[in-house]
This record gives sequence, structure tokens and C-alpha cells, in this order.
Amino acid sequence: MSTLVLSEQDGLALLPLTLEPEGRRLTVLHIGTLNKPIGTDLGYNPIETIVENIHRGLRSCGHRSIVACSADARISGERHVTVPRSLGNYVCDDTAERRDLIERHLSAALDRTTMGDVDIIHMHEWVDYIYDGSFNPPVPIVMTLHVPASASGLRRDLVAKQSVYFVAISDSQSAEYAPIVKPWATVHHGIDINDFPCKTTPTRGGYLFMIGRVSRVKGQDRAIELARRTGSTLVIAGCVQNKSDDAAFFAGLEPSLDACVDVSRVPVEADYFERVIQPVVGSGQIVYIGELGGDQKKQWYRHARATLFPIRWREPFGLVLLESMACGTPVLAFDEGAVSEIVATGRTGFVVNSMEEMVAAEAHLASLDPQACRRHVGTHFSTTRMATRYADIYHEVISDYHRRQPGFHERPLLGTVAG
Repeated sequence: MSTLVLSEQDGLALLPLTLEPEGRRLTVLHIGTLNKPIGTDLGYNPIETIVENIHRGLRSCGHRSIVACSADARISGERHVTVPRSLGNYVCDDTAERRDLIERHLSAALDRTTMGDVDIIHMHEWVDYIYDGSFNPPVPIVMTLHVPASASGLRRDLVAKQSVYFVAISDSQSAEYAPIVKPWATVHHGIDINDFPCKTTPTRGGYLFMIGRVSRVKGQDRAIELARRTGSTLVIAGCVQNKSDDAAFFAGLEPSLDACVDVSRVPVEADYFERVIQPVVGSGQIVYIGELGGDQKKQWYRHARATLFPIRWREPFGLVLLESMACGTPVLAFDEGAVSEIVATGRTGFVVNSMEEMVAAEAHLASLDPQACRRHVGTHFSTTRMATRYADIYHEVISDYHRRQPGFHERPLLGTVAG
């Protein structure tokens, strides 16, 4: 690839410069989401978790990573503050105040790109602002797809007109988007297993655990059915979002609950298992404990016999699966969406196709090695693996973008990636 830089001799003539993509130190500007403050322990925040993990992974690989975010974010490393606060919730009314906050956020992020040191932008939503031209940076955009195609707002006629490079989070999701746009690549999510405590031996007896937003598509009713059929104790955690369908679904679950114990404000200390988990598990067979923060859910994963994932939709990924396995806790899941790309059935859990198969598999949970679960995540779903793949994509995208923009002058190399 050739590009042009100013000659050191006269400062005016343009000379060709050949750049090798491998090893180049990139500067990436992440346009953070505003649903929740990034890097804070505020319960349900899957996209914010991934933004932070990519950011951390890129920095560990020697790249410069900047996150454009709200002032209440608590991320590690470099950030560019755009607005005073986040929206605070995944489900918000489309008010003038909300739109103003998003527009100010994107405007401030766009201003940051004019400083000339940013190679590429990484986004996770707001494609509509790209479509209408209000967010039009002078560098290419990588857009990670987090939601099903039907909820994305993408249109085939508009996709072709924009310099946006879409990345799917699973092969299953990529296939779903194919009629609208063919994603540039697929990158599975990654986590740092060192952030998660791990058991050394399988949990025998004990409780089954389910965590996630309470919704019919997540299948809490199926988890309850499994618990009743196997005589197991079940602990359900998760938020009930401000959606009429979800509220109605939770109301339908309530008669099946033996206890509701809100542990969302109970801090995690050395005696958390004895002080919190044991009493809650003893309060009934089916217990709902509300929405958990990051430190809390790690303890509930770690002490569970298995984490249930009885979904009834095409889940784009399923971060819960990684978190559970990182704690050494196997997964019982239905084979929907990306599940079979993540869980190694028979080694890190069981992927099944019916309730009868799930009931049968429940009896074999103790045969699975917790350390094998953790190794599986560390090998295939680490933050480093995810960040390295994204860095490769950034290089590919930058080269492709230059070929499509013949008048674009790439800024000179700043150095190479350390290590």
C-alpha cells in the first residue's frame, strides 16, 4: 500500500511511503455507549463490558486506545469525556433530552477525530446518525453488531452508500445479517479470566443458577421447569426491563417463585457465601434475587452447580456463558444462536435440543472439570485474542478505506507495537 506524506526537504512535495500493516501502532477511538457508565459495576451492561474489554485488550497489545464516553465512566487508560452523564438505562423513552445527549456525545467524539491522530473509529450503535450524515468522520468506522438483524435499523440500500465496516459477534449472527449486509468479519467476545474466581472441584448438590434480563426469550420459565423436574434448587438473577412484555412475563413467573430476596445492595466480602448465598438458597426451591453487580454475580457463578441458558431465540452471543465457564461452572443451554460456537458440549457444559435432553444432562454435571471450563475460555475467548483480531481488522479496513478514498492521505507511522 502506498500513501503520501510531506517531504522533509521542502515541506511541500509529496513522496510515496510504503507501510506494512503488521506491527503498526494504531490509535483507535471508541465511541462509547451511553446506556450505562462504562467500567462501572452496575449490573446488566453487556455492551459496556465489551467496550471496556476491547479497550483493555488493545492497550495490552501496544495500541493506543481512547474511549469517548460520559464523565461518569470509570474506564482504565485514556478517555475523551463528551457529556456529563450516561442515560443510566438500556430502555429509555425517545425524549428530546435523550436525543440531545446522544447528539452532544457524537458531536464531541467527532471533534476528537479532527485532531489528526486517530486512525479508526470503533462504534457499537447509532448507525442512524451515520446514515443521515450527522456523524461523518474523516476516518473509517468499524461497527460491532450486538443485536439481531431485525432490531438493527440497518437497510440494505443505505449500507451500500456508507464507509462502515460491520463486524458480527458470532457466525450465527453473521448469517442472520447476510440478506442486509455481509459483515466484514466475525469476532467472538472475550473476557479476562483473571477477573473471575474459579472453583477447583465440581459443585455437587447445591443450586442451579440463571442470570440475564427477565424475558420470555431468555427462558426463565424453562429454567423453573427444569428445576421442578429434577428437584433442584434454582436461583434466578436479572433485571426486569421497562418493557410491557417483560413485565407481563415476570408477573406470570411470580406464582412459581418460592421467595424473592433482593441482594443487589449487599456488598461482596470474605464471608459472602456463608452470609448471603447459603441463607438465600435455603429460603426456597425457586428464588429470585434481583439484578446483580459484577462482583456479586461472580460469587453466584462460582458456587453454582451449573448456569442455565434455556433461551428460545437466536442469541447473538451470550456473555453469560463465558463468565460462568471462567468461574469453572459448566453450562446447560439450548442450541440456539451462537451457543454451539461457545460451549464445548461434553467438556464445558451440555448443549441440548429439548427439555428431556436438558433433564438428562443435568445428572452428568459433576463429571465436568472446572479447570477445563476455565481453560476453554482462556484459550478461545480471551480479551487478548479478541483485541488482536480487532487490530487485524482495523488494518484491513484502513487499507480498504484508502483504496476507496483515492484522495485520502494517511498520517505517518508513529511507531510499532511493542513486544
